[in-house]
Amino acid sequence: MNSATPPKTSTSVKRTVRSNTCGELRAANLDQEVTLCGWIAKRRDHGGLVFADLRDRYGLTQIVFDPALPGGLEAHETASRIRGEFVIWCKGIVRKRPEGMTNSKMITGEVEVACTDLVILSEAKTPPFAIDDDVEVAETLRLKHRYLDLRRPSLQKNLIIRHRMLSIVRNHLDQQNFLEVETPILYKSTPEGARDFIVPSRLNPGTFYALPQSPQTLKQLLMISGMDRYYQIARCFRDEDLRADRQPEFTQIDIEQSFLDEEGFFPLMEAMVAKLWKEILGQEIQLPFPRMAYKEAMTRFGSDKPDVRFGLELQDISEIFEASTFQVFQNALTTNARGRKGAVRAIVVAGQAEKFSRKDLDDLQSQAGTYGAKGLLWMKIQPTGEIQSPAAKFFSDAEKAALIAQLGLKPGDLVLAVADAREKVVHDSMGALRLALGARLGMIPKHGEGKPAFLWVVNFPLVEYDDRENRFFATHHPFTSPRPQFFQDFINGTNMENIEASAYDMVLNGVEIGGGSLRIYRPDVQAAMFKLLGLSPAEAKDKFGYFLEALQYGTPPHGGMAFGVERLAALLCGVGPIRDVMAFPKTQRGHCLMSESPSHVSPDQLSELEIAVIRQPSLGAASSGSGAAASLAPAGDEA
Repeated sequence: MNSATPPKTSTSVKRTVRSNTCGELRAANLDQEVTLCGWIAKRRDHGGLVFADLRDRYGLTQIVFDPALPGGLEAHETASRIRGEFVIWCKGIVRKRPEGMTNSKMITGEVEVACTDLVILSEAKTPPFAIDDDVEVAETLRLKHRYLDLRRPSLQKNLIIRHRMLSIVRNHLDQQNFLEVETPILYKSTPEGARDFIVPSRLNPGTFYALPQSPQTLKQLLMISGMDRYYQIARCFRDEDLRADRQPEFTQIDIEQSFLDEEGFFPLMEAMVAKLWKEILGQEIQLPFPRMAYKEAMTRFGSDKPDVRFGLELQDISEIFEASTFQVFQNALTTNARGRKGAVRAIVVAGQAEKFSRKDLDDLQSQAGTYGAKGLLWMKIQPTGEIQSPAAKFFSDAEKAALIAQLGLKPGDLVLAVADAREKVVHDSMGALRLALGARLGMIPKHGEGKPAFLWVVNFPLVEYDDRENRFFATHHPFTSPRPQFFQDFINGTNMENIEASAYDMVLNGVEIGGGSLRIYRPDVQAAMFKLLGLSPAEAKDKFGYFLEALQYGTPPHGGMAFGVERLAALLCGVGPIRDVMAFPKTQRGHCLMSESPSHVSPDQLSELEIAVIRQPSLGAASSGSGAAASLAPAGDEA
């Protein structure tokens, strides 16, 4: 920025440090001489006087530049050159604002600083957007200039809350004798449910590290080593499709303890979370948290992370239609070759039928279809008590009467139902539908309204059957233990669909904030799990040989859980996407718009790693950071 008279620079004065922050001064500081540093948030020229709001992360202070003050003339002249986002140092006297000029919206609104000396420490170009919480700006522009976006008070507040949260967690766990132990970032690729980010090794050409999806095996090894109480604020990496609450790199509060069961572990975690809500939000949380079995959660709410703050619970109407001639119900309730059958579930929206037009119902049907449902059946109860529905003609009088009696239906009620041979499809679609209805009808409290609904969901299934591959898969990671009463069934491969895991999730208002389990500590049970996953003994040894060997040297019963730092912070801050509680997040395509990464590396770097990039001709040439597909192969090898 050019000006006729060069601004006074920081080398022109002996001191450019501050005596106070911009959120600190109050009436108690009247008549004190202070020095402040910060960014110009606003500048107002009132002719003889110039006013500026000076900002740092602690708040705002109004500075007045009055040429009539001792030393004020030179400061006033310099103030004529300052603009938004200039960084300044100023010295002055704290004085009370004139009568009627106080600003109750500012914590420093009673006072102002009459400037007697001013130094422009750094000039600034005009920012691409206003540094203001009330200005709507495209998120891509904010992420491109994230360092400017982070000057906004709301984002700074979020990062401060995140810091406080982790400080409280560390203090709590330290008081409970947990040790903070760091584990490697460069580690071995292991199958944990998502793709690994891989890192080539220059010193060992053709081999790769993987960035950890979690410190799972490492924290279990720490239990074997005798570190009976461990925690870590752990960085985790997963190469998977992104969404609002998912990033390729994220942070966990990772916790593990030996010689425990749920009865001993849950109170420690509940106390930690209650402390967060008390110290950050000032809310008293009732302990202990209620518990709900997985089967109950799915049956009542269609979700393993139910929001229990409102009704609209799922109703099982399968029995009513066991002998139905309605083809949709017949297909759902016919026993399959594995002796299983599907389900018919319904939600009753009491007295609200008139609020839903045919288009509204079609939209809800489309939403249910995204979860695999082939259709959504709707029924409206007429003033006469008759059922109005496209399927009503297929129901017998006995079925209609039983439906009305079981659901307690009254005129004006709306019934929405899904039937499918796969119970999971019914639960997933109805669970999502329930949340959509709750939001539409204003039944879900907003942030800060009502009491937080904490809940443990327990006794998850250990394995799930995949009809397409005709085999069982682990519901959680491959180190989750069956509940002890199911050990022998699991080893024998019997009663598989009824085996429950010693797994648990902590849920808040329909959001899973942490999950964990007791771990497998017996080699025979771990071998059975790897066999279930289709790993031969040789493959298990190749991927987990170090871990399997460690299990043979005296492994204590142990378990733990991990909390998502970003999810916890977002809930405490009352924001939606977790990007708002991260300093430098990425887009949903995994791009950092600020640094323009991922990006290409030089041919020399690839050569040094003995790597060649083989582009897929059918996908076209990739541009920098485009995310186009490419495969990695050792240099000199043919594709």
